[in-house]
Amino acid sequence: QVQLVESGGGLVQPGGSLTLSCAPSGFTTDEYAIGWFRQAPGKEREGLSCIANSDGFTAYADFLKGRFTISRDAAKNTVYLLMNNLKPEDTATYYCAAASGDFDICPPTYEYHFWGQGTQVTVSS
Repeated sequence: QVQLVESGGGLVQPGGSLTLSCAPSGFTTDEYAIGWFRQAPGKEREGLSCIANSDGFTAYADFLKGRFTISRDAAKNTVYLLMNNLKPEDTATYYCAAASGDFDICPPTYEYHFWGQGTQVTVSS
């Protein structure tokens, strides 16, 4: 059974950093493309970043302006999202998702069929 578990969320002050983890079970991170998404109350879900499984290709939403970094630790079978210089507008529930297939670029959102339960990130002083 394919499952994804996010962790690492919490309360952080503006300008601070957090690292989110996405640990899948039932598959290894090199079998699926992994993406990070977030959704704030009253807003639509937005894609943040992804890492393709074929060649490790990574991509980021333009609005992040280099503040977030996605990475994969194959030995720990975990994908991370390092978030720096966090702002109050980053407050949201963050989700990781997996897309089955051999991707050398980030797949479109509709390809992500497996989703975690989400982890809350709150940026506030």
